Formats: sequence, C-alpha cells, structure tokens
Amino acid sequence: MKTLRYLLLEQLYEWSKFPYRFLFKKEGPWGVPVKELLRYPIESLGYHLGCFLLRHNFTSEPQLEDHDVYHVLTGSGISVPEEIAMQFYLFGNGKRSMYLYTVMAVGTALFPDEIKRFWKAFKTGRKAHPFYHLNFLKLLHQPLSTLQYTFKISAI
Repeated sequence: MKTLRYLLLEQLYEWSKFPYRFLFKKEGPWGVPVKELLRYPIESLGYHLGCFLLRHNFTSEPQLEDHDVYHVLTGSGISVPEEIAMQFYLFGNGKRSMYLYTVMAVGTALFPDEIKRFWKAFKTGRKAHPFYHLNFLKLLHQPLSTLQYTFKISAI
C-alpha cells in the first residue's frame, strides 16, 4: 500500500507535467511510438527505450521523452524514491533547472530516510561525463553500451 508521501509526490508530478512542458520545453515531441522503437537494433538506445516503456506499460510523455532515456541510461527504477534519486544523479551530472531543484527539495523533505540513496546517486552522477544535454532523438540508433561507456554512465 502506498503511503501518503508517495501519493502526494505522484499527484504533484501529474499536476506539474503540463506547466513544465509549456514553460520550459521548447522542442516538439519526438512522435516515435513504442513499436517503432522496438524496430531499432537490439543493442541500440532506441530498442532499450522501447523495452523500458513496454515493460512498465508506459508511453512517452510528449516533450518529456528525455526523462525515459535517463531511466534507460542510468538503469534507474520507477518508484518514487528511485525517481528522486535519478534527479540527484542528474544534478551531480550538471543538470540545473527549477523543476530539478523542486523535486530534490520536496523529495528530500518527504523521504529523509532515503538520503543515503540520494547522496550516492549524486556522487555517481558526478563521475559521469555530462550527458543530460544530449539530443537523444538523434542517438536512438547508437548502442546503449557505447553511450554508457563513452559518458561513463554507471547504474544508480
């Protein structure tokens, strides 16, 4: 059973998607359906992204596709603490945004028992070469392992 803190963060995320897209995302949606992603070569980022979406019964949120790619690259899960840890990872990697700061602050306040996980994710993100700014749509054909090796991306 989910506790109130899980439900609260999930609801905040749902409420924040539209304003975040409207205010901060200037590029258009990728428009690449899961079936098309699964046609990429098995070793590619695109194929692994398709598998991630299929495994979790997700579709990519328009203009927020990079978020799913971060999950694939870092091997992070989809639980609320894992989502927050991924934001700490990205912060360690150099990403800066009001949205990221808000998730980190609210996440730390609601999940103080996960601070060690968040700190570890931050340190792991610092060890990787900056990758948060890449145009992942253009990299879907690249082997996942090559991207992880090139950017020194380790699993959270």
